[in-house]
Amino acid sequence: MLDSPVIDSLLIRIFRFRTRGFLRMEEVDGAMPAVPQEGGCQLYVHIPFCETLCSFCSFHRVQYCPERARRYFAALREEIRRYHAAGHRFTDVYFGGGTPTAEPAELLETIGLVRRLFGVREISVETNPKDLRPDLLEQLRLAGVTRLSVGVQSFDDRLLREMERHEKYGGGAEIADRIRGAAGLFPTLNVDLIFNQPHQTLASLERDLEIFQTLGANQVSCYPLMTSPSVLRRMAGAMGTPDRRRLRQFYATILRRLQPEFTPTSAWCFTRRGQGGDEYIVTAENYVGVGSGAFSYLDGSLYATTFSLQGYEKLIASGRTGIVTRHRLGETDRLRYTLLVKMFGLSLDRAWAQRRYGSKFFRRLWGELRTLEVLGAARRDAAGWKLTERGMYWLMLMMSEFFESVNAYRDSMRAHVQAELAAEPSALLAPAAVQRNLAPLG
Repeated sequence: MLDSPVIDSLLIRIFRFRTRGFLRMEEVDGAMPAVPQEGGCQLYVHIPFCETLCSFCSFHRVQYCPERARRYFAALREEIRRYHAAGHRFTDVYFGGGTPTAEPAELLETIGLVRRLFGVREISVETNPKDLRPDLLEQLRLAGVTRLSVGVQSFDDRLLREMERHEKYGGGAEIADRIRGAAGLFPTLNVDLIFNQPHQTLASLERDLEIFQTLGANQVSCYPLMTSPSVLRRMAGAMGTPDRRRLRQFYATILRRLQPEFTPTSAWCFTRRGQGGDEYIVTAENYVGVGSGAFSYLDGSLYATTFSLQGYEKLIASGRTGIVTRHRLGETDRLRYTLLVKMFGLSLDRAWAQRRYGSKFFRRLWGELRTLEVLGAARRDAAGWKLTERGMYWLMLMMSEFFESVNAYRDSMRAHVQAELAAEPSALLAPAAVQRNLAPLG
């Protein structure tokens, strides 16, 4: 009975209720957030450019144009310098997108700047199969990249055609060969796969996982297909819509096929012998997002930057950051956010929570922690709480629900700059409302 769609649906409804206030953003005006008082901090750098725009993607991305990209990167590096001057210090950096490798020279210059300013230990870069060229791979390796993450999504040619990726990035066999060529060049080579695509079968997913295990990559991130209202409308004609009732079967297949060779480091990331880094949101207590359409979390406050590239450039030129909205979480919401992220990362250390928040953490979240125990989602021991496989599935559902609420926010913000995002760079207009893109999420 516990492993049933009824329980899944009930837990998601409770999760939505408990986290309904997370993204009630209010307007701010490029203000520099304070340096976090406690905990490490990571840097997230958003590069929104893609050569072609996939219909299923909910991230903030725009059509690549060299002129626009060069202006953007110049503003981006200035914003990074501004955070350094304000006293922010980062231990690691994650370049996401979009496709960060769409403009290699600018990316490499930006990586070099981050290394000089902050002396970061880990550098993670997202890319696509087309950019796995020997010359670029060598440049990234020499630049100090420690984790390269390749957006594959599937090796199934039929699904790749439905996603409009086959013509862009090649068929499954070609993509697999490119990944084999990159194996061993970086401490962590991650492959992103999406499950619960509308026409995906269990056999297709098993084949994807089987192929992955032959490539020499030492990490795989298996994401459920996460959408937004606008993405669902785009997908309906070309791909169909996903059926959430199949998620449990797909997830059970992933666990069965990957373990024990690959061990989980979060509810959807698996690493050979448990070695290698994960996404910034899992490992960082605080993170700063720079660039257009980036998010930050610092000392209990969520921040978002403008989704207008023109507005972003103007904010940076005026001496500010790209931040345009903020929400200060209440104390209980802050504790719930911490619990979500820690449990998504598979465990909660009791001593850490006591040092960080005191006994109020356990008083305020007694109901959540007890529910995890009673449902068999987590086991409690002297050190704290550890997720079971049942709990991993539910935390995967909860984190995907959280990200889908973020995607809905992205829809809201992008709706105000559609004319800019759709236009050619030479034809862009810049009315004040578009430049600032300050509409809050209600």
